[in-house]
Amino acid sequence: MKKQYKIENISGSNLYKIEVYLTKEIGKENFVLNRETNVLTINFLDENKINEDSKRIENYIQDIDEDIELTEREIKPITRKVLILENLDCANCAMKVERLAKRELEHEFIVVDFASTKFIIETSNEDVINNLVEKVQDIATSVDSNIIVKEPSKGKPKDREFKIDTKRKKEFIIGVSIFLVGFIAKTIMNLLDFNNGFSIFNINIAIKDIVVYVTYVPGYFFLGKDVLYGAYKNISKGRVFDEKFLMSLATIVALLIKYYDEAILVMVFYKLGELCQQYAVNYSRKSIASLIDIQPQKANVIVNGELVEANPEEVIVGDELLIKTGEKVPLDGEVISGEAELDVSALTGESLEKFVVVGDKVLSGSICKSGMLKVKVEKGYEDSMVSKILDMVENAGSLKSKSENFISKFARYYTPIVVICSLLIAIFLPFVNPKYSLDWAGYKESIRVALIFLVVSCPCALVISIPLGFFGGIGGASKEGILIKGSNYLEALNDLKIVVLDKTGTLTEGKFVLKRIVTLSHMPKDQVLYYAAHAESTSTHPIAKSIVEAYKGVIDSTNVISLESPNNRGIHVRVNDKEVIIGRKEFLEQLGINLTKDVKKLTNLCIAIDGVIAGYFVFRDRVKSNAKTTIKELKELGVNSVCMLTGDNEEIAREVATKTGIDMYCSEMSPLDKVEKLVELKKKLKPNEKIAFIGDGVNDTPVLSAADVGIAMGALGSDAAIEVADIVLMTDELNKIPEAIRIAKKTRKIVIENIVLALVIKLSVLIVAPLGILSINQFLIYEAIFADVGVTLIAILNSLRAMKVDKK
Repeated sequence: MKKQYKIENISGSNLYKIEVYLTKEIGKENFVLNRETNVLTINFLDENKINEDSKRIENYIQDIDEDIELTEREIKPITRKVLILENLDCANCAMKVERLAKRELEHEFIVVDFASTKFIIETSNEDVINNLVEKVQDIATSVDSNIIVKEPSKGKPKDREFKIDTKRKKEFIIGVSIFLVGFIAKTIMNLLDFNNGFSIFNINIAIKDIVVYVTYVPGYFFLGKDVLYGAYKNISKGRVFDEKFLMSLATIVALLIKYYDEAILVMVFYKLGELCQQYAVNYSRKSIASLIDIQPQKANVIVNGELVEANPEEVIVGDELLIKTGEKVPLDGEVISGEAELDVSALTGESLEKFVVVGDKVLSGSICKSGMLKVKVEKGYEDSMVSKILDMVENAGSLKSKSENFISKFARYYTPIVVICSLLIAIFLPFVNPKYSLDWAGYKESIRVALIFLVVSCPCALVISIPLGFFGGIGGASKEGILIKGSNYLEALNDLKIVVLDKTGTLTEGKFVLKRIVTLSHMPKDQVLYYAAHAESTSTHPIAKSIVEAYKGVIDSTNVISLESPNNRGIHVRVNDKEVIIGRKEFLEQLGINLTKDVKKLTNLCIAIDGVIAGYFVFRDRVKSNAKTTIKELKELGVNSVCMLTGDNEEIAREVATKTGIDMYCSEMSPLDKVEKLVELKKKLKPNEKIAFIGDGVNDTPVLSAADVGIAMGALGSDAAIEVADIVLMTDELNKIPEAIRIAKKTRKIVIENIVLALVIKLSVLIVAPLGILSINQFLIYEAIFADVGVTLIAILNSLRAMKVDKK
């Protein structure tokens, strides 16, 4: 059951308080708080208590601040839609499309992911969804007439190639060719000191000027017509602080004051830079896409004994596939014939091969290195492992980092400020700098300086480098079997100060072995094990599995009936008409089992049969060999405290903590106890510091959701882990955690390098230009082009470094 509220008159800090409260009360997965629209949607799990729970939450929110207005809204179904923006080559344009779309379209969520050229929207407005392509096309055209909005193809990601706009390239070549003819002719005339001309209506016209008019004007038209058209469209919509308008203004003014060469060369270098930027961005996108190119291209389906080649999306559950040596497993399934060595490195990042036989599960994206398999499909394409991995990585850009959001806001103010400065310089520079005379010659120079400010005012280098850097880092991490759901989580890894780990399966191998059964009644051990194994056959916990494995007989699940349980801290079932309870002493007492003084001292897992304590279990679990070195690495990477939360007893917890170097541990904790402890630890952090929880992604769902960064380990084949966690490690190797932090730190370093480089060069040009160093002023217009286009190219190429993962 869901309820939705509109919250008005609330500050950002109070929104954060609501998020913390709801995370603790109902879990992060059971509510959505849209900070853009201040709409809160809550999913109530218990239908019988919905009024009581909703009233409690409403009272809490209204008690935060008396000015807050809380109104319940009718819930409409929300539709998510993804479109492709072809020819989106400018990060600043992507930012503008996103900003305009948020202004013009009713939405719950909108993002334009520049790295993948995706427009993503979530909305409850049917009209917006039904006419989305047309509406987004209108918005995109107003920003850049070359952008084409399309529905995503159902083909493979690599079917959608990132192409260069050939029309733009042809116009550039024609424009430059015409300009070069005039430039060369004018240069020869200057060398020959050819100043001849003629007179018409008492107006002296130099042949040199005619050459300039005949060649430069059409050359300028071919080079700049899309820029001029874009500027006109933007002016008509009241958007003057746009790079197309600024470039048009700079070049037209240069032409009017007879800086012909500068005017054309500014447009030449701008267009050349635009094309180079397009090549560089596309190269970056292809490189990133190649890192996650794990999608199978075909499936060999067995139909009436014959092989039929099909698209994996067309295969249905129950179909039988033949997978030969060298082919990728197209869909998740079970081996029904054959045996083979599978390379799962594309999923896990590890080069170890997995040997599979009849009855084993295989995952899409694996490569058959040797042998042949017949596989029965268990999941359709959209539910297969490879599809989920690709979807997670490709949509990671929809969750933006703080750096991206900051630069987007910065760019909105940077451009207008620089443009206003250029206007002031054009007017007042001759008054404040004696090097510029108070005549037309002096004003021509001050206008030249103003033009430099206009050229440098575009924030592209700043805006483009951050999404590409983060997307490259996410792509590189995915190659290592580390799946990061958004650049916000990648950035958060840089600020981790507390890391909280589960014990079972995280610090330990999670492969429990039942060491012994201690009986406390007349019932023999084999009978106690019989009832215990049947009861635990309903659980997926590693301890339950070890009890089932210790029982060598056949388990008949039809003899097991679940009974009401006060919580999820134990098992309460009926086996062959006998009531069986398995859990720790507190769980048994809640169900009315009388415990002796000796039993009350136990911290082991106990079993009661028909209301009487029958015995308890002793288990053994080994600490992972690299656990101690991983914790040491975490501290070297800036983590202040490493904490372990476990449901096991004090003795086992202390032993594991001592062996691994854990700073703090808490034992005998339920999943809800873990959430409360994590919230308590979070309160000790400073505002920008983060806390991460690392667990198996199944039994730790509540605490994974409550952490700033939830990391699920050993998620290969686990749908639950992929749904819940913010970062998914496809194997259970602890050393992937410091590796993920190193990738995050490298990515942030690259992003900072790009920002510093862009700001230093732009500011250097802006500071030097007004000083009036006339000996270099004639070159500053070209340096301004470099500060705009050149720095952008350098930032793009530097961002590619994020894709390469440096092994320690």
